[in-house]
Amino acid sequence: MTVGTPLEVSLDVANESHAGVLGNLLELYIHDLSEVFPGVEVGADGRFGYRRLPLYWSEPEQRFAFLIRCGGKLAGFVLARRDSPVGDGPEVLDIAEFFVLRSLRRSGVGRSAARQLWSRLPGQWTVRVSEANLGALPFWAGIIDEYTGGQATQTERPGDPKPWRVFSFESRT
Repeated sequence: MTVGTPLEVSLDVANESHAGVLGNLLELYIHDLSEVFPGVEVGADGRFGYRRLPLYWSEPEQRFAFLIRCGGKLAGFVLARRDSPVGDGPEVLDIAEFFVLRSLRRSGVGRSAARQLWSRLPGQWTVRVSEANLGALPFWAGIIDEYTGGQATQTERPGDPKPWRVFSFESRT
């Protein structure tokens, strides 16, 4: 990618036929998170696993899976859901998982994907970030502030190993 070249980022709906690809990307994502959350351990089969992935196919009105592409190539994924575990009501949307390949971080891919997600699924949103996730916290604080024009609220919730910061806002189409 040439510096200054605009990125062609797309957020493509993932369906059950993409389960293998998402499963592979989830392994990379969870491996990254194992540095932040010491209790995350690899299984005897050498995989972390993600037991909730099948719910994205069986609950299509509640859960939304997307592949992030940059220049047509796989760049990451987003898993979103309704009924945020920290929201006020069953319609509140939540980013369950968000991952961009390390080689594309700080390139604008994640920012573009987040904006596309919120525009695609308008409504009330929550984004939860552990204070221990030192790389993700400034990313989310920055893109949410930019997207909302400073209109998001922030709260803190208890967590382990550190508290969680919860951003709440309404997205627009």
